[in-house]
Amino acid sequence: MTQAIKKAVLPVAGLGTRFLPATKANPKEMLPIVDKPLVQYAVEEAVAAGITELIFVTGRNKWSIPDHFDKAYELEAELSKHNKAKLLDLVQNILPPEVSCIYIRQAEPLGLGHAVLCAKPVVGVQPFAVLLADDLIAGRERGCLTQMVDLYNRYNCGVLAVEPVPKKETSRYGIVEIQTIEPRVGKIHSIVEKPAPEVAPSNLGVVGRYILPPDIMVILENTRQGAGGEIQLTDAIAKLLTKRTVLSLEFEGKRYDCGSKLGYLQATVEYALEHPELRQDFERYLHGLMAERLSPAQRKAG
Repeated sequence: MTQAIKKAVLPVAGLGTRFLPATKANPKEMLPIVDKPLVQYAVEEAVAAGITELIFVTGRNKWSIPDHFDKAYELEAELSKHNKAKLLDLVQNILPPEVSCIYIRQAEPLGLGHAVLCAKPVVGVQPFAVLLADDLIAGRERGCLTQMVDLYNRYNCGVLAVEPVPKKETSRYGIVEIQTIEPRVGKIHSIVEKPAPEVAPSNLGVVGRYILPPDIMVILENTRQGAGGEIQLTDAIAKLLTKRTVLSLEFEGKRYDCGSKLGYLQATVEYALEHPELRQDFERYLHGLMAERLSPAQRKAG
């Protein structure tokens, strides 16, 4: 019998060094894309996929994350006092009432695998999802995790979200070797953490969405430090492949690497262009800005 995916682990203990000094006191997961923090997009994707228990693995200086998902009495009282019903509804309904949050402290930054292992007492013996808020994924019709849960329900096995990456960038990803079993779906034969382009088994990179069986926790307990001196989730998945089937899914949608400054800016611009309150004014602004930047020769040619 297939167990429903109801728990999701969100590792949010990273230091966000690529965004310093902005992340010196503010978690990178709380950086806004237009009017919502990155972590809220990941949470909304999880909730849409049927998740009812969110397990945040946090670190130092991450108090604003639980504060964001908690009740804000003073703010709500002020909004109510001034009859700002729309804003009050926004802050009161960040999470549906049936969804609960649990916060676990990762005492040391020992890698993604270790962060997932920290959630073991709460995950127990159930399959679970992992979402990395750095990877903002805009689903075309259904969210990435919803697509993965659907695949999990059909095959009753682990699922990793993947996408083709430029060959020269394989050293930034876990790379999988697969046997295609249906369009966009493959059975994973091997997975390698950050291989050089000349030895990468493919150009399919794993991105920040996983559905994993509870067995992975036992494997993580016995996984030694790997690339970067960290306990790598990829290494544990490689061992899992010797015991269980794990599938890859080339999801439908667009991923923004918001762990990089360029990806973050791309997401901000493109989400603003889709925002119902901003899109027309923002599009006009961008057109005007680009016109200003054109040289006289470019303007004449255009």
